[in-house]
Amino acid sequence: MLSVDAKRPAAESEPAPAILGSALSGHGLAALFASAVVIAGLYLGRELLVPLVLAILLAFVLAPLVRLFRRIRIGNSLAVLLSVGLGFAAIFGIGVVVTGQVTQLAARLPEYQRNIAAKVEALRIGELLEEGNALLERFRHGLGRKDVAVAAAPAPAPAGSEASALDVVSNVAEPLLAPLATIGIVFVFVVFVLLYREDLRDRLIRLAGARDLHRTTLALNDAAYRLSRFFLAQVALNAGFGLFIAGGLWLIGLPNPVLWGILAGLMRFVPFIGTFIAVVPPALLALAVDPTWALAIWVLGLFLISEPVMGQVVEPLLYGHSTGLSPLAVIVAATFWAFLWGPVGLLLATPLTVCLVVLGRHVSQLEFLDVALGDRPPLRPEETFYQRALEGDAEGLLDQAKRRLRDEPVEAYYDEVVLRGLALAEADWAAEVLASDRLERINQAVGDLLAGLALPAPAAPRAGGAWRAEGAVLCIAGRGAFDGLAAQVMMRALQQRGFGALALPNNALETGNLQALQAHAARFCLISAIEAGSSAVGLRYMQRRIRRTMPEGQLAIGLWGARPGSEMLLALSEGKGQAIVTSLREALALAEALAEAPAPAPAVPQPVAD
Repeated sequence: MLSVDAKRPAAESEPAPAILGSALSGHGLAALFASAVVIAGLYLGRELLVPLVLAILLAFVLAPLVRLFRRIRIGNSLAVLLSVGLGFAAIFGIGVVVTGQVTQLAARLPEYQRNIAAKVEALRIGELLEEGNALLERFRHGLGRKDVAVAAAPAPAPAGSEASALDVVSNVAEPLLAPLATIGIVFVFVVFVLLYREDLRDRLIRLAGARDLHRTTLALNDAAYRLSRFFLAQVALNAGFGLFIAGGLWLIGLPNPVLWGILAGLMRFVPFIGTFIAVVPPALLALAVDPTWALAIWVLGLFLISEPVMGQVVEPLLYGHSTGLSPLAVIVAATFWAFLWGPVGLLLATPLTVCLVVLGRHVSQLEFLDVALGDRPPLRPEETFYQRALEGDAEGLLDQAKRRLRDEPVEAYYDEVVLRGLALAEADWAAEVLASDRLERINQAVGDLLAGLALPAPAAPRAGGAWRAEGAVLCIAGRGAFDGLAAQVMMRALQQRGFGALALPNNALETGNLQALQAHAARFCLISAIEAGSSAVGLRYMQRRIRRTMPEGQLAIGLWGARPGSEMLLALSEGKGQAIVTSLREALALAEALAEAPAPAPAVPQPVAD
């Protein structure tokens, strides 16, 4: 009697707690400790690290300009100095414009007080404020007089509180000297990063591993080139967005439009919330300037129209649909860098995280950064399929199938996702790490997927109608735990090509069922088996049994999940006149070739000699 060859796991419970425990011990604790040290270093060294990071990002932006100067035969040192000079001149010019705009706005603020008061009165906010003050006053009276007196008593002035002339100079100079010192440090860093960029790249190659020098050099050069183009494109787009906003605000008559345009351009570096931050000051100013609500509505409309057009149309056309970061990673990165470095960290969050993701994609030791922060799927499609099936999530499997079938034919989905996912499950079952209840859950979920998947109408086969008859092609499951599902997948793929295919379980080859098997009069029989759950001896036995039952039919073995050069594949290939396929596409091609071939002439019976 034929039965499932795989063994039942020795333990029904899965070893998840042991895996989690081992992950938290040893290397896991060392990684947590190292992460804590790095975060502490980033926080404590922010005074030095912020200018260094600004310099590196600015170097990426200026690198194309340096290359442009080099192409017109300008020396490297002069090209770097010219590029950095132009960059800092642009930054200094923006700073001068912002200072002038802020000064003008501060001078006009008293003029807007009456409009603000009128709008507050119209909204009856004043009455609410008066009621709130009265409530606070009653709360204060509820306290003891002693407490109120102590709270209201002014603090005694410290002795010698008169500020000296040196203190006044220090208080005035410190806010001015700190930004100048930061700008100077950034300037020096940018110059040296651009001058010694090849030396820095070589040192990074040495740190990443110089064994594969060719690939590492190409990878880092490609990463640097892509980052330069991305950051330059982002700066250009945000600058264009700021100019558009400034022009729109000027047309609708809002004061200081250049200031709000610069703010809008800068805030676009902040993910998700940047535009909301940028729209608040001009909207409030519109409320203060215009006695009516029309100007504020125009300001909101301008932002509501321009931001979706920029994010959904212009940016995808210029440098793709995304930055390469997952949405959750963008939020976490913005929170993390803002916590460490304040507002500057919020502006640098996305560029810094993009650098980390690109580094993770090109340096194998840092691949975890790409997995944790990138927008690539963390699991391969077949791994996602197996994980959903392991949870019994038939709806998740169906959603994955619908997404895949939008861009690829059903045969590719069956071949590259379903059969490979079943091969992963079979390998776990054979290794005795999969509990029997999980086996039933996988069979149920995948069965529900195959039954509920809506497929296009079957095509007519290229051969005659004999191949359309039910049972013309038989898919007989092997002895593995998931070979029955693999046979059903093969049957459905053949039916989509117009064949009259049937999937039969392994017990169809039992002695009592051979007569029913012979009644199908199949033209082609395919043994469907996953490599991890089968053996060469068992498949040969099934093959001999089928040949005795249906000597006129064609026979092939579908060994799903077989690696090129595997021992089982080599062992089965030793047989003569035996077709072996390792993918669904090969099986479909073989079935169509057999259907198109001319029918063999019937054998003439030979007389038996006495």
